[in-house]
Amino acid sequence: MKRSSPRSNTARRLTLLALLALPATAASAQEAFLGRWALTIPGGGAGWLEIRKEKGWYDGSILWGGGSVVPVASVNFHDDTLHVTRVREVKRTDANGKVVRTQQFTELLAGRVDGDTIEFMQFNPREDGTGLRQENFSGKRIPALPPRPDLSQVKFGAPIPLFNGKDLSGWRLIEPSAANGWSVENGTLVNRPDKSSGKHYGNIRTDREFEDFQITLEAKVPAKGNSGIYLRGIYEVQVADSFNRSPDSHGIGGVYSRITPTSNPAKAPGEWQTFDITLVDRHVTVILNGVKIIDNQPVLGCTGGALWSDEFRPGPIYLQGDHEAVDYRNILLRPVVK
Repeated sequence: MKRSSPRSNTARRLTLLALLALPATAASAQEAFLGRWALTIPGGGAGWLEIRKEKGWYDGSILWGGGSVVPVASVNFHDDTLHVTRVREVKRTDANGKVVRTQQFTELLAGRVDGDTIEFMQFNPREDGTGLRQENFSGKRIPALPPRPDLSQVKFGAPIPLFNGKDLSGWRLIEPSAANGWSVENGTLVNRPDKSSGKHYGNIRTDREFEDFQITLEAKVPAKGNSGIYLRGIYEVQVADSFNRSPDSHGIGGVYSRITPTSNPAKAPGEWQTFDITLVDRHVTVILNGVKIIDNQPVLGCTGGALWSDEFRPGPIYLQGDHEAVDYRNILLRPVVK
């Protein structure tokens, strides 16, 4: 029997070690994509992406501008590139507006990581079938959430009235070109959009910007009414007619599509609802009508309609006004004192 030479044995060992190292190298490249990413999507809007590995599978969730956090269609890797696909439906209509066909278009997001930055190329099929729209955008890795803060040790400053009960001083439209449905009536901040006009009505924000704080206010919506309170311009606490409904992250007091309240103490539409909301270290507490429904829970990222995706940037209080009528009053904010 022919004996192997020491040199050939060494070569085999080196080859085996190299082969064993390949999966680890690939895995480490993929590990760089895991986690949560704050995106600035094409057009400058706020987005969010989470890539995770569960039971041997890669998966993800995404927020694209407005709306809710939703699952992506697929996550896979090729070399050092992350491939994420999103599927959207396009409805074709005839001359009378009747839907005659529904098609699904698959959009590809191809991303590469450089440290804590991710750069994406977006390939989006044109609805008329004439090729792809291609755009670039980027994101930043979101640092890990800190432990739940001990709110008993947090110091709050003196209350700051954000609404003077007389006029809109200290507030402005986020989009100056939008129709303005906001005014002051009998000491109340009211929004009365005329939905029949076909106009796009605007959201308003405070001129001042804040970091962490506690805010208290009262809000009132009509039947099927819908509004929202954006904390620092990025996290929406929902204001809606949710009377006699099960708790839902899209219902009153929920952090929109992020955190579901533990109960629903909502009053009937047309009645004043009291909100006591605390934001500290990316953790939110919501007390609705005297009942604690979210207890110091972490927020994993921005919500739909956020002004930006940076969770560490000071921002305004903004009130949603592009849906239905809503009233607000007694808006007081106490900033965290460090």
